Amino acid sequence: MSFAGLVFILIKIVVVFALLMLTVAYLTLLERKVLAHMQVRVGPMFAGPHGILQPIADGIKLFFKEDIVTKQADKFFYFLSPALSIVPVLLIFAVIPFGDKSDIFGLLKEPIDLRITGLRIDILFIFAMSGLATYGVVFGGWSQNNKYALIGGLREAAQLISYEVAFTLSVFGVVLIAGSLQLDKIVAMQKDMWFIVYQPVGFLIFLTAAVAELKRTPFDLPEAESELVAGFHADYSSMKFAMFFMAEYASIVACSCLGTILFLGGWLGPSFLPPFVWYMIKVFILIFVIIWLRGTYPRLRYDQLMKFGWKFLIPLSFVNIFVTAIVILLVR
Repeated sequence: MSFAGLVFILIKIVVVFALLMLTVAYLTLLERKVLAHMQVRVGPMFAGPHGILQPIADGIKLFFKEDIVTKQADKFFYFLSPALSIVPVLLIFAVIPFGDKSDIFGLLKEPIDLRITGLRIDILFIFAMSGLATYGVVFGGWSQNNKYALIGGLREAAQLISYEVAFTLSVFGVVLIAGSLQLDKIVAMQKDMWFIVYQPVGFLIFLTAAVAELKRTPFDLPEAESELVAGFHADYSSMKFAMFFMAEYASIVACSCLGTILFLGGWLGPSFLPPFVWYMIKVFILIFVIIWLRGTYPRLRYDQLMKFGWKFLIPLSFVNIFVTAIVILLVR
């Protein structure tokens, strides 16, 4: 690779990272506002007009907040866990495309890919990074030598086993139809019809398992404030505490991007709006649905969480794959 090509990739990395961090910061405000309106409240209002500076105020507060480390903590894993939570999630965005090739409104001589890089196994890479991110929660709960945090970490490990399988199987139908693991090719295959039409069951499994993977209500057992005193991050403070939440909200964006690409046609849409705009509209619709679920459903019991994953979602995923394969064989 030439020096110019390397510089261009570094520019892409900086741009994607900056936009992602800005999105994550204001996603916290969006969630607080949406939930407030659902509950007939106003939400944050004092930091800036209509509270728009609240994420900046929160960031400043967390940055300067005292960093407390308990004496009994395993220092190595205690400090490593927040990084293990957020770094794999950030790596996911290395392969996620944000649109078709573009010349950035005529600013460039030649169109470029609106992503950092592409692999032949995009989907496998994303699932691998998604699995690695869970180690941050598990080690974070264990390293504090706090029984409540440990239970939260163990619950996360159990959720991973229960829902990572269904999460992965949910996209097999899309892969069978598209015949590819590359995200841009999967989008190109949806130019005539979005895959949600062919895979409505797969989409519902994907969305449900994604919410569980994100540790969001009604699957927020690793945190469960009412019984575990904040769960796996009980003894974290300052920016280490913030990194866990940055990882959570970055994961929400990643899952919404992946769902848009796999089931909703990615950046494809009528020509009266640019492809990137269509892409972001679909992504924020999925983000809104995830927030909506938090304001609607109560937390499941732990036995309900296990039964729903193993006895319903995973068998349904296999049925969806089997039916999809049979239909493809009959049609072709």
